[in-house]
Amino acid sequence: MTITEKWDEVLSAEYEKPYFKTLNIAIDREYANYKVYPPRECVYAALKLVDYDKVRVVILGQDPYHGENQANGLAFAVNNGVEAPPSLVNIFKEIKTDIGIEPDDDTTLVGWANQGVLLLNAALTVRAGSPQSHAEIGWHNFTDAVIRSLNAREKPVAYILWGMSARQKTEFIDKRNFIHTSAHPSPLSAYRGFFGSKPFSKVNAWLSENGMAPVHWHMTGAFEPAEYYKTADRIKRV
Repeated sequence: MTITEKWDEVLSAEYEKPYFKTLNIAIDREYANYKVYPPRECVYAALKLVDYDKVRVVILGQDPYHGENQANGLAFAVNNGVEAPPSLVNIFKEIKTDIGIEPDDDTTLVGWANQGVLLLNAALTVRAGSPQSHAEIGWHNFTDAVIRSLNAREKPVAYILWGMSARQKTEFIDKRNFIHTSAHPSPLSAYRGFFGSKPFSKVNAWLSENGMAPVHWHMTGAFEPAEYYKTADRIKRV
């Protein structure tokens, strides 16, 4: 098993393609000779935490953080105890402004994954201190396939695409899905269209219109899924 039983079933054709075999050889070489992030066991963490049938929202990043102890396999997330990178700080600011609730202090964003939010980077690995160093080794072919597989489902998905790199994936997404695009949350671009774009409330409005529970964006830390659904039911009754 590479990821999970269901993801492996959906992506089985990709595993047999020459690029994927070449990609794995390249990744083995990189981990053997360089410091690479995230830790090898976390490369597919985003997909392992949100199985194929559970995905409701996709947030697409560029590649993992390239600093010491930052990347944990989920786009934009870092492990607790690690200083939050500027992009994540800005994401938390927009949550507070958009939905009016202060997000939890938990920076792992596992709470989002528990609710069906797939935090997928376009490239799943990076060499330490060298952003986009693995952008051309085959990961984009693989993550394109992930998006295409979700697009093939009967149940639609909400996509949050921040920045030009993420927006390139729109060619694989049918219009029956929801697509929110804006500037990237990094300090270099956040004030050019990310702040005030209200991605979280817009996605929740679409989910509700399509009979799906909203995402509790302020709940960023791990919790039992049953707790989420209980909370969602209570909010729906109110």
